[in-house]
Amino acid sequence: MNIILQDSAKRNLRKLPNTVVDVVLKKLSSIQNDPLHFIERLKGMQLWKLRIGEYRALLFLDTGNQAIHVVKIGHRKDVYKKL
Repeated sequence: MNIILQDSAKRNLRKLPNTVVDVVLKKLSSIQNDPLHFIERLKGMQLWKLRIGEYRALLFLDTGNQAIHVVKIGHRKDVYKKL
């Protein structure tokens, strides 16, 4: 599956420390082959979450186009606000 970073996720990445950005990008690339093994669905939403230490990536799976859209990335205490 292809991983597509939405503009909002790119903005979120720019705000994070460089060491965290490296870890997030490595984790996202590692789930390409079997994403359902690593992610959990958010209740009542079409989004999925990927745990990356203290951070979370909110994803939208597009199975028809074989793509993973990264919607939002942030610290676990703030990422679920304003969804």
